[in-house]
Amino acid sequence: MTGWNADIAAGPLGPGSITLVEGSSFCISAANGDIHPEHPHGVFYEDTRILSGWRLTVNGAPLEPLAAKTKEPYRGLFAGRVPRPDGHADSPLIVERLREVGAGILEQITVRNYAPAPAECVVSVRVDADFADLFEVKEARILRRWTESRQADGDALTIRADWQGIRKGVVVSASGAVASPDALTYRILVPPHGQWSATVSAVPTTDMTGTAAPFVRPDAGELSPRDLRRQEWVSKIPVLRMGNRSIERTLRRSYDDLGALRIEDPDHPDRIVVAAGAPWFMALFGRDSLWASLMALPVDPSLAFGTIQTLADRQGRVVDEMSEEEPGKILHEVRLDVSSGLALGGKSAYYGSVDATPLFVALFGEVSRWGFAPETVTALLPHVDRALAWIRDYGDKDGDGFVEYQRLNDQGLINQGWKDSWDGINFADGTLAEPPIALCEVQAYVYSAYLARSWIAYDAGDMALAAEYRDRAARLKRQFNEQFWLPDRGYYAVALDGRKRPVDACASNMGQCLLFGIIDEDKAPLVAERLMSPEMFSGWGVRTLASDMGAYNPASYHNGSVWPHDNAIIAAGLLRYGFVEQAQRISTALLEAAEYSEGRLPELFCGFSREQFDEPVPYPTACSPQAWAATTPIQLVKGLMGYYADVARGGLWMDPVLPESYGDLHITNAPMANGRITIDISGTTATIQGLPEGMLFHHGKRPWAADLVEQARQRGKA
Repeated sequence: MTGWNADIAAGPLGPGSITLVEGSSFCISAANGDIHPEHPHGVFYEDTRILSGWRLTVNGAPLEPLAAKTKEPYRGLFAGRVPRPDGHADSPLIVERLREVGAGILEQITVRNYAPAPAECVVSVRVDADFADLFEVKEARILRRWTESRQADGDALTIRADWQGIRKGVVVSASGAVASPDALTYRILVPPHGQWSATVSAVPTTDMTGTAAPFVRPDAGELSPRDLRRQEWVSKIPVLRMGNRSIERTLRRSYDDLGALRIEDPDHPDRIVVAAGAPWFMALFGRDSLWASLMALPVDPSLAFGTIQTLADRQGRVVDEMSEEEPGKILHEVRLDVSSGLALGGKSAYYGSVDATPLFVALFGEVSRWGFAPETVTALLPHVDRALAWIRDYGDKDGDGFVEYQRLNDQGLINQGWKDSWDGINFADGTLAEPPIALCEVQAYVYSAYLARSWIAYDAGDMALAAEYRDRAARLKRQFNEQFWLPDRGYYAVALDGRKRPVDACASNMGQCLLFGIIDEDKAPLVAERLMSPEMFSGWGVRTLASDMGAYNPASYHNGSVWPHDNAIIAAGLLRYGFVEQAQRISTALLEAAEYSEGRLPELFCGFSREQFDEPVPYPTACSPQAWAATTPIQLVKGLMGYYADVARGGLWMDPVLPESYGDLHITNAPMANGRITIDISGTTATIQGLPEGMLFHHGKRPWAADLVEQARQRGKA
């Protein structure tokens, strides 16, 4: 995800913590619903923690947690009981907290009294707000001390703060309560076998005087704005039924999480992009957002297009060593309102990523085949060509044909591929690789980018440009297989180091190379065999690093853990080379792993073998929900369906190899070009209804860009 997730991570969120998310706002709390300043808890709005403490007491005591349930990604229900003052175990007072996240939070508190006598209660919500940047919270080092004022007025408490002229605030309202500078308090009598309810809200202020738009409370029986947004999303995505109900639940959870991780581009509210993940990455990321939106193409193609357009708008223009911006480069991450200078590069946008730029081109090539208006595709081509110029002029600084990275300043990310923890790239003996580093999968992305541009040029009739990029791709593939292949090991080096030595660790990165077709046909069986070996395959998925390597640690971030998205890409690559059974094993293992976390795959889990632990072992600070983990089940099933479109060529291809245990698959309302289609799959048989006019269904594999380029070349010869 990003280096400071691995290098300077805050401690775990605490046992049973709950994360609620809606767009770029989110809330992290303990299992009883309380928010504790000593944990990385809080309510976050535009990357600022507007609530750092939110503690409910009844008669002076915190609630004993009973249950916590995420009802929707943005709404959670907490149940707890009030401890008895006499020390007896069972309390007659049960408290429910129904919390919804938007621009702030809205919480309905209900006290139920199961005793035959009325209960006098003092219900109090204690509030703290430190207005810390998300980075300060995550890194557990609050740098700024705000000048704070608190004003209690009737049933509202306003907290305002100032730091070097920056002003922030939050207004907490509780109808019928009495506000003090520290808390809002109710004194109530709950009737026997009765209940009492109240609603409390907290919304950020926009300046010293005004508040943000109030947290809209729906009338009884009406839907909230969050529900309406979700309903609108659900109406335009596929409806899925599957024989295997567990996998169906996982896919539906993926749809829900993807819906909650959608954020608007502030400059183009109509343009929706995918945030990378909760809790720390509710922002646009180059690599993560590209991958997640690509995996989600069958669910909502507009996400991929919105992501590509937004990244194009923010493409690098100048050389800036602190932010690592360079002309044509695609950003690593962008933040909304980071004022502490803690953001990478000290600015709202940071560009320290070697792979976002070739991925931008490679995935643009795929997205352009899913039926967007030709003029919008054409409008993006200058950005594609600027990205390719970055690959040539900046990505390959030494001119050896490979794209490498070396950070431009001592605050940037040390490693700038997807395994971007400081120790993520190492030799078989555990020694760290020294930059500049050329990663194997980055060369695969570049290869795919060249082929994508070649095909687009052929399609437009520009034969000279098409031939130029075709030749670049062929040269890179030849070089790659000569210099990265380790014949004595039977696998590819994870990278070349600064001295052009193969970094000889056995890592999952080479599995991603399969998807892009850069691996020679004769070497692919050995790669597949290595990926599925006991050292690499844990039983839950392919490890990031083989268990017989020097740096292996099953509980590390990148050196032996299992990342669902990495496995989804590997499974798709195995299918490309015809390794169906291996792809089925990986897909089934991951979908079974999801059953242990209510259908939601986390960012990563530990790499312990399934023989050792018969449940996936959680990684303590994994993001959840996380975009490319949420889209992994979609990608796995899409891959096993063999589901690919090429609208410009008037075709939809499907070549299903779903395992028998998945049962039959029935999908309605699936977006395709300007229409909606219905898909039925039983075994290896697929039927399609409702294809838009001019489109044909093909049972088989869609030609890859490499095939199209070769066909065009042959036609040119004829």
